[in-house]
Amino acid sequence: MPLPKPPAKKATILSLADIDAQAAPRAAKRSSKAEPASPAVLDLFDPVEKHLPVTRPPQQARPAAPAPAKSPARARSGSSRRTAPAGPKRLFVLDTNVLMHDPMSLFRFDEHDIYLPMVTLEELDSHKRGMSEVARNARQVSRELDALVAGHPGQMPEEGIPLSRTGHREAGGHLFFQTQLLNVELPDSLPRGKADNQILGVVRALREQHPERDVTLVSKDINMRIKARALGLPAEDYYNDKTLDDVDLLYTGVMALPPDFWERHGKTMESWQQGGYTYYRISGPLVPSLLINQFVYLEAPGVAPLYAKVTEITGKTAVLRTLKEYTHQKNAVWGVVARNREQNFALNLLMDPECDFVTLTGTAGTGKTLMTLAAGLSQVLDERRYTEIIVTRVTVPVGEDIGYLPGTEEEKMSPWMGALDDNLEVLAKADTGAGEWGRAATNELVRSKIKIKSLNFMRGRTFLNKYVIIDEAQNLTPKQMKTLITRAGPGTKIVCLGNLAQIDTPYLTEGSSGLTYVVDRFKGWPHSGHVTLARGERSRLADFASDVL
Repeated sequence: MPLPKPPAKKATILSLADIDAQAAPRAAKRSSKAEPASPAVLDLFDPVEKHLPVTRPPQQARPAAPAPAKSPARARSGSSRRTAPAGPKRLFVLDTNVLMHDPMSLFRFDEHDIYLPMVTLEELDSHKRGMSEVARNARQVSRELDALVAGHPGQMPEEGIPLSRTGHREAGGHLFFQTQLLNVELPDSLPRGKADNQILGVVRALREQHPERDVTLVSKDINMRIKARALGLPAEDYYNDKTLDDVDLLYTGVMALPPDFWERHGKTMESWQQGGYTYYRISGPLVPSLLINQFVYLEAPGVAPLYAKVTEITGKTAVLRTLKEYTHQKNAVWGVVARNREQNFALNLLMDPECDFVTLTGTAGTGKTLMTLAAGLSQVLDERRYTEIIVTRVTVPVGEDIGYLPGTEEEKMSPWMGALDDNLEVLAKADTGAGEWGRAATNELVRSKIKIKSLNFMRGRTFLNKYVIIDEAQNLTPKQMKTLITRAGPGTKIVCLGNLAQIDTPYLTEGSSGLTYVVDRFKGWPHSGHVTLARGERSRLADFASDVL
């Protein structure tokens, strides 16, 4: 029982409410002699009745609220504070490709129910053999399903199996299996023996049996969704794997300051100089929209331009720090100078020892690989900050595969590293004062400090004091990206380069690419930065082709 509040001063009298609270009768204690103790039973599974309302059969929907229900296929997982559903629970029929694409997709639909046709389980069984990513995902889905049904050795309960029974609190719905044959009339033009058509038949049968429920097919197969809509069946894509629905909303790492920036923030601004840089502490409505390591610029006629980086955000104030001008020849990095504003921002990130993870995106010819390689050589050979450069990329061909390649790991990867050789040739030509023999010796030294590695052998490795370049990162999945980034040890810097408009992996899009995933997840971290390069500098032909083709 809580004690009354302590007196604030001498001779303070308790209030009547405190006296009544003290005099309130206590709850009666349970008597240990009321009934004999029963033998202890180890309950491994929670009873289904604890999770399910007894009075509601699975096909009965909740009363609809005035607000429309949000599509759960777009709902992101991991939100611990979920509000009450705004509409009736929906029933989603999952295609096999959804489960093989994301093994945890069963738990990504919030409070809504999941229905698995029997042909989906058959397809999972046929794809579980092998060492491919699809086979691994199929086996993981089978293990998740086995854990869910382990508490029901007999017939499946009519109320369904709670998806939260294996510890996934975000999943509030139930799992249903097809336990009986459903006779559905489909058009004669659709063969009955095809798995996709059987799933379409299951969706139509469920809509006929439960007209009060919103039954929707979820599939990654575009043609299957088209066939479903042609039959009058609602179908949706699986959206949870997409970091962003619109890649134009992706964080660019650069923000233009308003023209009246000095007038709005000049009165309350603090400025000082330290270490050759000028710092500005600002406050106002602009601060909530800023992120750590985000670049800001102000270019207005009649005013000196401002190029700065956000170094600190504390409450309602932010600290901006001016940049090192890599556009000037005296600050050239291994003979390379920035040709535009975004390249200057990128070189500031690449040369910053406090920035452990850098992502650069942009169209072809924006200088991503050249600047990254120049910054790496400068910090490996000149500053001795890192011991060597490690370059890797995913081996996804643009056209037909050329087959097996002879030689060692580095020799097998060399055909994929043509961009590396081209940029090394450009950097070697920049050294005009060394002579032919000097350039040859420099090339040998540079080659000895660059190691080419394959993605297939990265598992379990740890890179210490390395400068790691991941080229063509737009072709990596989020899982592969996580595998690579977690290889970083103390003193290692990882740089990811890519063009989201040139994705060659068949089942990746701009929204589901691993590069999009890490740009969105790492924004605002004090030891990472991102810049989207906007203007191409390769040649006028390449720039025009990027615009019109």
